[in-house]
Amino acid sequence: MKLQDRLFILAQHLLPHHLLSRVIGGFAECRAPWFKNLLTRWFVRHYDVDMRQAQVEDPTAYENFNAFFTRALKSGARPLPAEAGVVVSPSDGAISQLGRIEHGRIFQAKGHSYSLLELLGGDGLRAAPFMGGHFATIYLSPKDYHRVHMPLTGTLKEMVYVPGRIFSVNQLTAENVPELFARNERVVCIFDTAVGPMAVILVGAMIVASIETVWAGLVTPPKRELKSFAYDEAARAPITLRTGDELGRFKLGSTAIVLFGPDAVNWSAELGALSTVNMGQLLGVPTTSAPLTTVSEPGPLA
Repeated sequence: MKLQDRLFILAQHLLPHHLLSRVIGGFAECRAPWFKNLLTRWFVRHYDVDMRQAQVEDPTAYENFNAFFTRALKSGARPLPAEAGVVVSPSDGAISQLGRIEHGRIFQAKGHSYSLLELLGGDGLRAAPFMGGHFATIYLSPKDYHRVHMPLTGTLKEMVYVPGRIFSVNQLTAENVPELFARNERVVCIFDTAVGPMAVILVGAMIVASIETVWAGLVTPPKRELKSFAYDEAARAPITLRTGDELGRFKLGSTAIVLFGPDAVNWSAELGALSTVNMGQLLGVPTTSAPLTTVSEPGPLA
C-alpha cells in the first residue's frame, strides 16, 4: 500500500468522526449566496457532475449545498425496466460487491467480510430470514444522484437506527478497514415483498451530515443508541412503497446495501464488482422458487 493510502486509513481511525461531520454539515446548510454558490460550482467542476439530468440545472439556484447534493432528477431520467416484478438498483453508483451471504458473513473486499447479524443491529430474529440469502452493495460516489429508491415493491415492517463510526466507504477503505459496514452508523429498513423479506440498509460515511427516510425524515435519535421502530397495524398505519419510489437520501455520499432471503433472487449476470449502475437499472430477477403474491408493480418511472 502507498504511504499516502496508509496515512489516509490511519487518519480515519484518529479523526473525531461525528464532530467532523457536524462541522461539515453546518457548512452544507449555509445559505449565504457567496459561500454556497462558490462551493456548489467547485463541486460540479471537481467531480464532473452532469447537471443536465437535474430538475434544476443551475447549481447556484439551490438554497444551500445540501439541497444541491440531494437534487431531484428530471422526469424520465431514470426509467424502470419494462418487466414487472424485477429487482432494480436503489441508487446510482458502483457495485462494490454482490453475491450470496455465506455462513452469516457478507463479502466486503478481498480478505474482508462482515457479520450479517451485526449489520442488522445484533438481533438474531431480524437476521435469520437473510441467512444464506443474497446481498448487493452499492457505493455512491460524490458525483452520483444521492436519493435512494425502492428496489422492489414492499411494505415497511421495521426501521432500525444503529449507531457507529463513520469511516469513508470508498474502495480503499473497504479493502483495509475490517467489518466496515457493520461498524459505520446506519439505518436498516425491513420490508415484506412478493419474494419474501427485503432489507435496504443506508450506511453513513465520513462527513455524511445525515440519513433521511421519506416516512420518518431525519433518522438520528437524540442519543446515539440502537433504536427500533415497528411499522405494523398495531403501531402505525402500513407504509407500502412501490418499485422506484423514493425511500430516503444521504446528505453527502455513502453506501446502500440490499438483502434478500435464500432462493429469492438471481442477480443479473451482467453485473459484478465495480460495475456502474443507475437507479432503476435491472439488478436481479426473482427465482422460480420464490414465493409469489399479488403485489402489483408500476410501469416505468415517470
